[in-house]
Amino acid sequence: MRIKDHPILDFPQGKKVTFYFEDQVLEGYEGEPIAAALHDAGIRVLRESQVLHRPRGFFCAIGNCSSCLMVVDGVPNVRVCVEKLRAGMTVRRQKGKGDLFASN
Repeated sequence: MRIKDHPILDFPQGKKVTFYFEDQVLEGYEGEPIAAALHDAGIRVLRESQVLHRPRGFFCAIGNCSSCLMVVDGVPNVRVCVEKLRAGMTVRRQKGKGDLFASN
């Protein structure tokens, strides 16, 4: 289910690229938000809340909340709702606050 219309964001359809999510190979369009590509691939849970471990998904889509914080290419706390997709990226769910030295 691809998000095509949003009142604030533009979802450009660049060239199709592959990226890695939790050891799966997925496809998306270069330049679109990573969260949009994950949503299109059926990935709805982006992380868990820190205290109660409840699922969090694509919420504000403008980088204001922390529902979409993930580890991208080894860097924690990336807001994937505004981070642009590039070929070959590695995206993983983040556990807790994110740790530069942990292997998520």
